[in-house]
Amino acid sequence: MANGTGNAGLITRLRSFFSTDLAMDLGTANTLIYARGKGIVVNEPSVVAISNGTRKVVSVGAQAKVMYGKTPQDIITIRPLKDGVIADFDAAKIMISTLISKAKLSGFLLKPTIIIGVPSGITQVEKKAVIESAMETGMGRVHLIEEPMAAAIGTNMPIHESRANLIVDIGGGTTEVAIISMFATAYSESIRVAGDELDDSIVKYLRRKNELEVGVFEAERIKILVGSAHPSDTRLETEAAGRDLSGGLPRRLKVDDVMIREAMAEPVKAIVDAVHRAMSGVSAEMAADITSRGVVLAGGGALIRGLNKRIQHDMGLPVYRSRDPLTAIVRGAGRVLENFDFFKRVIIN
Repeated sequence: MANGTGNAGLITRLRSFFSTDLAMDLGTANTLIYARGKGIVVNEPSVVAISNGTRKVVSVGAQAKVMYGKTPQDIITIRPLKDGVIADFDAAKIMISTLISKAKLSGFLLKPTIIIGVPSGITQVEKKAVIESAMETGMGRVHLIEEPMAAAIGTNMPIHESRANLIVDIGGGTTEVAIISMFATAYSESIRVAGDELDDSIVKYLRRKNELEVGVFEAERIKILVGSAHPSDTRLETEAAGRDLSGGLPRRLKVDDVMIREAMAEPVKAIVDAVHRAMSGVSAEMAADITSRGVVLAGGGALIRGLNKRIQHDMGLPVYRSRDPLTAIVRGAGRVLENFDFFKRVIIN
């Protein structure tokens, strides 16, 4: 047995000389790449700009995001993922290939292995799309890990223990709620309510209440600056920039945390309700573990002010925001990559 473990370690070390294996958080909002032995080497928005006629790549990532909604007719900007899964296969392939090349890794003598985080509710067809898009960019082997499992590992939850851990990963396209113990998922639910839905709720609110049309990335900016899920003594204000619906001219409007909390009320409630469903279906023993350990929030949505307090208030559970929640999934997938023999049972394909 010891010899087998030693051989596995030797093979891993030999691979590192000839190939740079990767882990990826292929997110609706952002794509992050972790390289073995190097850490996070890419963190870019999941946006692609391509020529409308030739389908030639104009830009990918942050540069493409700046162009979103502002391009001339011969250039289109695409978000290849929707609700956590690939919606445009060709654009996803372009994005993955370009971002891997941005990592500036050395040439591969062996085709790299890649571990990719996917939503827990993903279908077989959606899994196939992820695997094929990665294989077509030159990967040798593609492993999939469920995003809440990766987030739990990335936040250093003791997933190998018999005690239950509750993780809530709020990404751009999906919110994943999972109870994990002994390397396995005892409960999981994936709802397609997350960062994008919060942004969309702000767009709809300003259109309905103030006759102001704003873009999705302007709504995202407002959410980051003044968005909150629970009342606070601190007053937050910013200006929303958009187009007046009655006159069609550019217009700016002062908005505050009270307005934006009202705008986001429905999707925030949907996230809280998902946590409630998880707790209502567990055994008394698991409930005791979670009550003792608390709930951990990961993903970009964990950064919404007061969300931990809102869940704590409604559920009566201690709720903690993970350290650097935006990178939890890719850090977890990276840990699996670096310690594959220990974590291999969490791979789902």
